[in-house]
Amino acid sequence: MFKSIAHNEVPITMNYNLNQVQENTEKKTSNLTSLGKLVALIGEERRNLIIAFGAILLNAVLSLLGPYLIGHTIDTYIQTRQYHGVMVFAAILLLLYLVAYIINYIQMLMMGGIGQRMLFSLRNAVFNKLQELPVDFFNQNKAGDLISRINNDTDKVNQFFSQSLMQFIGSIFTMAGAGIFLLSINFRLGLAALSPALLVWIFTKIISPWVKRKNAASMKSTGGLSAEIQESLANFKVIIAFNRRDYFRKRFEEANGENYAKSIQTGIANNIFMPVYTLAANIGQLIVLLLGIYLIVQGQFTIGLLISFIAYVTNFYNPLRQLAALWANFQVALAGWDRISQLLSLETNLHIIGNAKSETSKSFLHFRNVSFRYPGGKDVLHKVNFELERGKTYAFVGPTGGGKTTTASLISRLYDTTKGTILLDKRDIRSYTPEERSRKIGFILQEPFLFSGTVRDNILYGNSGYMNFSDEQLSGAILEAGLEGLVERFDQGLNTLVQTTGDGISLGQKQLIAFIRAVLRKPELLILDEATANIDTVTEQLLDNILKKLPESTTQVIIAHRLNTIENADEIFFVNSGEIIPAGSFNEAVDMLLHGKNES
Repeated sequence: MFKSIAHNEVPITMNYNLNQVQENTEKKTSNLTSLGKLVALIGEERRNLIIAFGAILLNAVLSLLGPYLIGHTIDTYIQTRQYHGVMVFAAILLLLYLVAYIINYIQMLMMGGIGQRMLFSLRNAVFNKLQELPVDFFNQNKAGDLISRINNDTDKVNQFFSQSLMQFIGSIFTMAGAGIFLLSINFRLGLAALSPALLVWIFTKIISPWVKRKNAASMKSTGGLSAEIQESLANFKVIIAFNRRDYFRKRFEEANGENYAKSIQTGIANNIFMPVYTLAANIGQLIVLLLGIYLIVQGQFTIGLLISFIAYVTNFYNPLRQLAALWANFQVALAGWDRISQLLSLETNLHIIGNAKSETSKSFLHFRNVSFRYPGGKDVLHKVNFELERGKTYAFVGPTGGGKTTTASLISRLYDTTKGTILLDKRDIRSYTPEERSRKIGFILQEPFLFSGTVRDNILYGNSGYMNFSDEQLSGAILEAGLEGLVERFDQGLNTLVQTTGDGISLGQKQLIAFIRAVLRKPELLILDEATANIDTVTEQLLDNILKKLPESTTQVIIAHRLNTIENADEIFFVNSGEIIPAGSFNEAVDMLLHGKNES
């Protein structure tokens, strides 16, 4: 999942904005390249695909034998009034059509299964890729657009594979076979009949990239609409509180209007092939009829062959008309696949460095000339140096936007430094695997994220040590950690249901769950980012007592605005204007915080 890099490799700043990636790459990807990558994704289905393709080919051959047998029957038996031969060939045709029907039914069942398994694998691949990508990626992309890629775009690809692909390939096989029969029956008449197809091919070659771009733009606008709805609904309480439904409505109308306009353009693009293909079919049939009658008059052709020829022209151009609709579906699928493959092609920039050796440092955490900036922004931290010793409590204070949460994010390696090195327990923090790092570092966020389920489910999340504990064993571990007082604040204890939406539990209760979850992990370094911001004073005192029961070797990093939270810290740092400096005594820290001065 995580790539290993050399020890001295410079951290990579990546552009993870999928819409910008799409604009830079969509013109470079051909249909064949996209299709090749898409087929490679379902390599496990190769055997089933080969069988299905064989069934399609056999079905096309059986269907194409019909017109030839009909023409032969007319010239050999009907014109000579040999009705026994007519009945025999009628029976043969019926048998051919029945076999073709059975084969067609079997391949449709197979492709339906292949399509569903492909959809399952594709969505798994996209979701697993999301698990690999860093926080930076989610900061640059809207959740609604990502949801649209997982649900809508993958479904477009599945629809083509399960419903259209076999018809698409079958039409090509039928057209190729009909063209071979036309040229073998009468080469010159066959060339004349197929000449309109050349114009169709040129037209398709020119128009297809435009159709694909229109479909990509439509999918992008659908993702934007989904993102707008998701963002507005997630903040609907704020919209109601400020009585800004008009703002919500205006934003939605703009996104919906853009999606409507893109959909209209896409509809026009997707339907542009059908009239052209129909015109080509009509011209081809007219050419065959006129030249065929002329050849019959000249004695160079028979009525039976003309009927066969017209049937083969129909077998050539009818699939061509079907391809008009299928080609549009193909462009939709490729546009969807391009959006998916853009996501799948991304790699995390949080690489694990190899062969990292222990370095000389007396501290448990050491920032060495650390600078950091977000993509496209200015330095948030600039050549920062500080050390944290094992077992002590440190407070980081400073004005809003000064860089406190960024510092905490770097400590927990949610981001990599732009320059400089962070040592954790004498090793470069980049040398730890995610599992090793999460065992060493606990992080309590200001806005904790919980899952739907019970309190028990949430406090065990990511904690393999307690995953198989019974309720009695878990209660014992909670009692040992001194957390029973927090669990008692929930009506049904560990079995209290947690709802991630609505008013099931308060934000303060959510923070309590996050607190229990972090403390039970017994981390060597515990980061509290405004962890008591939504908790009453009595509960905060209870939490303070629990923190005092942590092992003496546990290092605590407290980020807070409330002064009573930091007064017992062993050392206080002031964070502002890209610098982190020792703040001295508690009173000096308060003075720096109140006046916003960055004193050395």
